[in-house]
Amino acid sequence: MTESPETCMSDLPECWPELPFAEWKDTCATLHMWTQMVGKVRMKLSPKQNHAWHVPLYVSARGLTTSAIPYDRFLFELEFDFIESELVLRTSEGLRRSLPLAPRAVADFYEDFLELLESADIKVKIWKMPVEVPEPIPFDQDRVHASYDPGYVRRFWNILGSADRVFHEFRSRFIGKSSPVHFFWGSFDLAVTRFSGRRAPERRGADSITREAYSHEVSSVGFWPGGGEIKGPAFYSYMAPEPQGFREASVRPEAAFYHQKLGEFLLMYEDARRAASPSAALLQFCQSTYESGAKLANWDRQTLEKARDSSANAA
Repeated sequence: MTESPETCMSDLPECWPELPFAEWKDTCATLHMWTQMVGKVRMKLSPKQNHAWHVPLYVSARGLTTSAIPYDRFLFELEFDFIESELVLRTSEGLRRSLPLAPRAVADFYEDFLELLESADIKVKIWKMPVEVPEPIPFDQDRVHASYDPGYVRRFWNILGSADRVFHEFRSRFIGKSSPVHFFWGSFDLAVTRFSGRRAPERRGADSITREAYSHEVSSVGFWPGGGEIKGPAFYSYMAPEPQGFREASVRPEAAFYHQKLGEFLLMYEDARRAASPSAALLQFCQSTYESGAKLANWDRQTLEKARDSSANAA
């Protein structure tokens, strides 16, 4: 087994499977709608946190989870179990309910999801309109998205798990303010963000969510399954605000490039997957893009970064 020398980040092929976007784009679009329903419940019932950190889902040992949500006299959790292909609702009182993940219209899934919540005495109203997608269709009217291929969903989850491990390693090197490693169901990406500690210039004309998200200087990396101009899954890295010279910076690995329209560095997943060590290639991408941006933006790196100890993992 090939592992990173720093953590148990496996480079086994099954941890970095092929994920051609064209082969599962319909399933991806359907799953995107389902995660939005679940994510909206967490957002509605959780205390508001800065930078919308009460909104995302998290990679779990079986799929994606809300983590524990407080409600009335108990806690509950909603988890997409991609091993058994079901959406599971669990409560702190021992109740377990589930909904199968199978080819079905979003409208039908939405109706059954509301019944699932009702069966646990959870009463919550969510906005039925999807967000951050072109031509959104209300959940209860959507019969366009109705695909589900469990094999491709498991591949996607395996990649999320591998990226999650690398992002946590990358996050551990920073002692300044940092976000959790979390999955945003609106943009459908896994991300982790570092903060310089300095306020950023106000974004004129931006909505309240964007203003809150980018109220301070950030460096962010993430993974996205693809869509639009990007025909395949990709890792990304950006600075906000972007310092002068960032887009011309020399970053690693060699396959990484700056996408002018997106305003981000990209490392296509297929290039990372084919590297001798996908974990090392991704970590190199995260570190080199951050270092280039932080240097150009004059971040106080001595204060913000952990001194690396080569003997820390010797045990």
